[in-house]
Amino acid sequence: MVMAIIAAILLAAVVISLIISLVCAVQIAICKRKRVSPKTAGVRLKKTAILLASLAVLMTILIALSQFAAHTPQILDQNGKVQANSIAELYQVELNGHQEWISIRGKNRSNPVLLFLAGGPGGTQMAATRYALAGLEERFVVVNWDQPGSGKSYNAVSNETITVGTYVKDGLALTELLRKRFGTEKIYLMGESWGSALGIFLSDAAPEKYHAFIGTGQMVDFKETEITDYKKVMELAKARNDEKTVQKLVTNGIPPYYGQDVTWKSAVYLNYLSDYMEKDPQITNGGYHTLRDMLSPEYGLVDSVNYLRGVIHTFNHVYPQLYDIDLRKKYAKLKIPVYFFLGRHDANAPVSLTQQYYDSLVAPQKRSCMVRAFRTQPVDERE
Repeated sequence: MVMAIIAAILLAAVVISLIISLVCAVQIAICKRKRVSPKTAGVRLKKTAILLASLAVLMTILIALSQFAAHTPQILDQNGKVQANSIAELYQVELNGHQEWISIRGKNRSNPVLLFLAGGPGGTQMAATRYALAGLEERFVVVNWDQPGSGKSYNAVSNETITVGTYVKDGLALTELLRKRFGTEKIYLMGESWGSALGIFLSDAAPEKYHAFIGTGQMVDFKETEITDYKKVMELAKARNDEKTVQKLVTNGIPPYYGQDVTWKSAVYLNYLSDYMEKDPQITNGGYHTLRDMLSPEYGLVDSVNYLRGVIHTFNHVYPQLYDIDLRKKYAKLKIPVYFFLGRHDANAPVSLTQQYYDSLVAPQKRSCMVRAFRTQPVDERE
């Protein structure tokens, strides 16, 4: 919290300094053109500087207050009162020396603990899951973690030093913290997109600490996924005679991408697929609600800025590290139950890759469920 406020003050100071300099320069130019006397010009500049400085102080106070006021809403009963034995907390924790943020929500604090792992890397879904997955709060104490380089934890670790290992180590530290906090031997893991791969890594690293893993938008092979998505958009764009998109894809070339433009090159086909799914009548809630989520009470003004910085900068740095990961090869055997909840019409995370991983996966129990699933009934296999 303190670092976020300091960052807010510094940001406000820089922005206001630039504005003051610009306004003063404009006023000086106007005074010269109108041949205003130096004394009168000086008075005007002084008044302008005082006004802008006052606005700077006010802006800094508002930014700091927004950070202090960040919270996760209480869980209310049918009468609008805080539900008995519910839990709704938002606070900072220390994981391996890193100051990171979590939210904890549930209608009954005695329910099993479920740690939700957001997509990304660099993504924060504290507000998104509260809106879209509120049903989980009925049966679980849902913990949402802003991972290093994302949202409220954007500055927890220097962006350039974040690795896959950083997430695994901090995830294990958070798991241990939750086990102690709630006095439980094991917790549940649930991961979405990038978080679904991170969940597999954690499950493999410390199976004794988890009841089971649940994956949605399951990632299996990152490089193959990017190539598949790229080709799908090329196919769609050509069918629609969308020459502008085709040209962008041709210019960027087929992934994988490296360097400073990973985010922007990937965004060409990822945004196209998002728009495609949002317009698909067979998909429910296929769109993103970025503005709604950014302005949710979990985030202060600095957090809202870092919401975007994580999606842009952290993704750009970390995602290329994932290209060599293929869960079918290194994580084909797990010691805890594994469940996949997938959308048949998900054009972003190819269901075919998850099917291949599912078929080869050895686990105490495994199930796959989809809307109009690739299996007519959930499968229960013990191996």
